[in-house]
Order: sequence, then structure tokens, then C-alpha cells
Amino acid sequence: MEHLELFFKSIFVDNMVFATFLGMCSYLAVSKKVSTAVGLGAAVIFVMAITVPLNWLLDTYLLKEGALVWLGPEYAEYDLSFLSFIMFIATIATMVQLVEIIVEKFSPSLYNSLGIFLPLIAVNCAILGGSLFMQSREIPSLGLAFNYGVSSGIGWFLAILAIAAIREKIRYSNVPAPLRGLGITFIITGLMAIGFMSFGGMLTGGDEKEETTTASIEVVTTSEEITNTEDVETVIDSTATINEPKIIE
Repeated sequence: MEHLELFFKSIFVDNMVFATFLGMCSYLAVSKKVSTAVGLGAAVIFVMAITVPLNWLLDTYLLKEGALVWLGPEYAEYDLSFLSFIMFIATIATMVQLVEIIVEKFSPSLYNSLGIFLPLIAVNCAILGGSLFMQSREIPSLGLAFNYGVSSGIGWFLAILAIAAIREKIRYSNVPAPLRGLGITFIITGLMAIGFMSFGGMLTGGDEKEETTTASIEVVTTSEEITNTEDVETVIDSTATINEPKIIE
């Protein structure tokens, strides 16, 4: 259940484009055609599916405070978290270079259509953001880290695929001249982001209901304790009155 919740939440609620607006450069530049958007989206999924788990291993067993305890108790106090950015970027750059070699080998047409934006995945802030969000949320296991990497990549893929399909259609529409190009693209992106916000209530509504029920139970319990306390005080007062010595005149 935890894997399923993380999967859907990363795609729809915490979408890299519509929730945090990361990776907007490639999102805007390569979304003119669906074919190129699919190729770049697939490359982003592949890179994030590998880099997020690798960076989780680096963070867990090398970078965070106390991570080097496996080398011996004398290394337990070492903290290499200041190297997180350097190590994460090095991992991402290595994987992007591998993706570039694979795409150039097996799909030269896609390699030519993506152009400079394929090696620029290395500086795509959505890729680095996935690893940094993984670190800040303290994802507890390697499986969840892999899940988060794949689902975040799928969320970015759906975003660029949707805007590419819309931009192909509005090319033949009567868009006002001042809004043609990036203007209408930004407006559509904002409207899509508002639409994706509606998914947040679908995944958090049950938690809010559970919290409300718990709070109600606590209030009822407190009221019962107050009533019981008042009853005890009444009994004590009655006993003191009965046992009070009488003065005979």
C-alpha cells in the first residue's frame, strides 16, 4: 500500500512540472512535437529510475551523518552531507552520458531531433530535484527510492506529453497574436497545474477524516474524565458534611 500511494502521489500530487515547476526549460523547448516529447520523457524516466536509487545508496551508506559506521565505530561521527550536491550531480552526469550513447547507437533520428537537449538532461533540475526530494523526505528503503524515481519520471513524462499534444492542436487554432508561442503555453501549463491540484484531496481526504475522528475521541474522553472528577468531588463534599461534628448548645 505504501508503494502504491507513493507511486500515484509522485505522479499526480507532487508532479515535478505542475507542483514544483522543475525541468521547465526542456518542458517548453522539446514539447513542440509529440514524437520528440516521448523520446525525451522516456530518457528522463530511465535516468531518474537509476539515479534516485543510486543516490539513495550514496546518501545512506556514505554521505549522511553516521553513515560510515559500517567501516567501524571510529567513523560513526563523520558527516559528509556537504558533498551531496557534488555526488548527486556526478551520478546524474554519468547516467546521462550513458543514455546519450545508447540513444545515438539505437535511434540516430531521435538523437538528432533531441539535439542539445539530450545532454542537457544532466542539468535538468527535475532530475536533481528527484534525488534531493528523496533525501529531504528521508525515504526509508531502496525499493521506495526506486519507486519514487520511476513515478517522478512518469509524472514529468505525462506533463511534457500532454503539453506537446495540446501544442500540436493549437497550432491550427485561432490564438490571439500576443499569446502565440510561449504565452499560450504558459497559460495552458497553469491551467493544467490547477487541474492536477484536485488530485491532492483524493489522496489526503481519508487522512484528514481519520485525524478528525481521533480528535473527537480525545475530546469525548476528556469530557468523561472531567465528569468523573466532578462526581468524585461531590461525593467527598457530601461525606465531609455527614462526618462534621455537631455542637450541642
